[in-house]
Amino acid sequence: MIADPLTFIRTHTRIMAAPLTPELRFHLADETIAIWQETEEALGEAGLPPPFWAFAWAGGQALARYLMDNPGLVKGRHVLDFASGCGIAAIGAAKAGAAQVEASEIDAFAVEAIRANASLNAVDVMAEKSDLVGEDRGWDVVLAGDVFYEGPGAQRIANWLQALHRRGCLVLIGDPGRHFLPRTQLEPLARYDTPVSRDLEDRDVRLARVWRFTGPGGAISKPA
Repeated sequence: MIADPLTFIRTHTRIMAAPLTPELRFHLADETIAIWQETEEALGEAGLPPPFWAFAWAGGQALARYLMDNPGLVKGRHVLDFASGCGIAAIGAAKAGAAQVEASEIDAFAVEAIRANASLNAVDVMAEKSDLVGEDRGWDVVLAGDVFYEGPGAQRIANWLQALHRRGCLVLIGDPGRHFLPRTQLEPLARYDTPVSRDLEDRDVRLARVWRFTGPGGAISKPA
């Protein structure tokens, strides 16, 4: 029998901060292998994705830190955090003063984790289970952390994000050097040495960068 998402999250995580965002709190997993096995055993029959929501990935951490250090980028604006994971970038945007923050995920457990983490940090984030690639709801800012790790979907995502950029949306990408990042279309804005789990990343620290698309499009506001 499949556990209730919120019960599963609370049972298999503990509340803690991520290295780049010590002022925020999240339901995160202590043991990488353990929660992966627990998820496979409890949820595998339902065909749900692995528990990516149980970790604060380096790209999402970089985005959250960048936004909280530069709140003028999102203050008073409509923000989407695409493939939000644990919701760290969405919550960072909300803390930085965004007027409306949406978060999308394709995993129902991730959506519940985002809602729980937003509640922990006393911010409003509208989380939904949806693949939004190709959609445009008039967002002012779109955030994408750690989304270029798989080849089949990377170009589809890149084309969508670049189209949003061209129509004037500010698209910010958080990435620690994933293989399918479209580097030739991007310029770096910031870099962070980010402690990570060796079980997940095969190293203890990753260099995570915040990127934007080059060429005419979404403007970088002067930080407040």
